[in-house]
Amino acid sequence: MKLTVPAEAAGERLDRFLATHLGSRAAAERAIEAGAAVDGAVRVKSFRLAGGEEVELADVAEPAAVAPPDAPRIAWEDEHLLVVDKPAGLVVHAGAGHRGDTLVDALGDRIAGGDADRSGIVHRLDRDTSGLLVVARSQEAYERLTELVRERALERTYLALVHGRPQSRRGRIEAPIGRDRGDPTRISLDTDSPRDAATEFEVERLLPSHALLRVKLETGRMHQIRVHLAAIGLPVSGDPVYGIREPGLERQFLHAAELAFPHPFTGERVETRSELPPDLSAFLEELDLSVSIA
Repeated sequence: MKLTVPAEAAGERLDRFLATHLGSRAAAERAIEAGAAVDGAVRVKSFRLAGGEEVELADVAEPAAVAPPDAPRIAWEDEHLLVVDKPAGLVVHAGAGHRGDTLVDALGDRIAGGDADRSGIVHRLDRDTSGLLVVARSQEAYERLTELVRERALERTYLALVHGRPQSRRGRIEAPIGRDRGDPTRISLDTDSPRDAATEFEVERLLPSHALLRVKLETGRMHQIRVHLAAIGLPVSGDPVYGIREPGLERQFLHAAELAFPHPFTGERVETRSELPPDLSAFLEELDLSVSIA
């Protein structure tokens, strides 16, 4: 795989340039570890580009096609829509840096509406966030659900384990976020394209060095919960980008546990719930056990 560095990328670090083109910092690091060559010379990640170089990558740099670990569970459905319980590791729809099975692929012709690659999708979850999301089964359902999202009528509640102890039992974070000025693969408060974002949280359980939070989204910006909680000193456990890696936890401890909304055709209230999946539940039990032993 070969990439030509544009003139406007002059002065940019090699790892940040590759992250933009490969879709993630992890993919960029894999490419550099495999021996990314700039004009024939292997370079370290902090190497500054001048513009005009040719970067050659080993095949390992391209994301491999990975089958989803589990099939998505249908939590609720009728002829208009589905509420899906997405497992961690499953990407919602195809996009830059991802090749392989997606939630859209798994649901096939059961969903419809909107863009072909994102058929039926009106909101999303990160690949390593598990839990509930609603998808449309027709173009009309897609348009009505999109309007509910625009009106902020989707009530989305998450469970998040954070490292640290909140200063209050509940709180609200109002801070615009957008693409980070220095690293376009990250979302942050330091951005040239801020979008309003509001997150509410309440303590569900306190542990000596962690807290389990019940988090509600008022807006649904990319990575919003992870960025907002990190900004107030409560990074999500296991989050490799904004949080803290934890031994025994293979992904961020973030689960979309509840989803409620007025049905876009009947107006009746739809309420769905999802229990913590086994990996997160087991990690939480281990923390509780360590506390009791201590």
